[in-house]
Amino acid sequence: MGDRQIDPSQVSADIGPRYPHDAVLSCYTGAMIDEHEFRNHAEQALEVLKQHLFAREDEEGDFETDEQGGVLQILFEEPAAKFVFTPNAPVQQIWISALVSSFKLDWNAEAGEFQLPETHESLIPLVDRLIDQQLNS
Repeated sequence: MGDRQIDPSQVSADIGPRYPHDAVLSCYTGAMIDEHEFRNHAEQALEVLKQHLFAREDEEGDFETDEQGGVLQILFEEPAAKFVFTPNAPVQQIWISALVSSFKLDWNAEAGEFQLPETHESLIPLVDRLIDQQLNS
């Protein structure tokens, strides 16, 4: 393998990252929770959402809730559409594909829930709003 020489100009232990992309990465990963914790939060949030959707589906009957392979979906007949909910572990977000848009919810540890950063809406109120928009279009 041989001896590897380290270039001292590339080491910057006392002032932080040497390159700008290192600073972004350090900041990004510093706020993240570990993957196991994220998966637990996401599974719980999606399970609560699924139960909420089943209850709403029973009351209204305007859509169908389905889950396959860890992906939660809402299917609409009129007007025809599909909403898809997926946990995205690498970026620690719950992604919603709905109304020809993408909604990416972050875990808010202080609130103890996933929220849409732009509006601070939590998962269920956001989904209820999106369903109402779809049904009234």
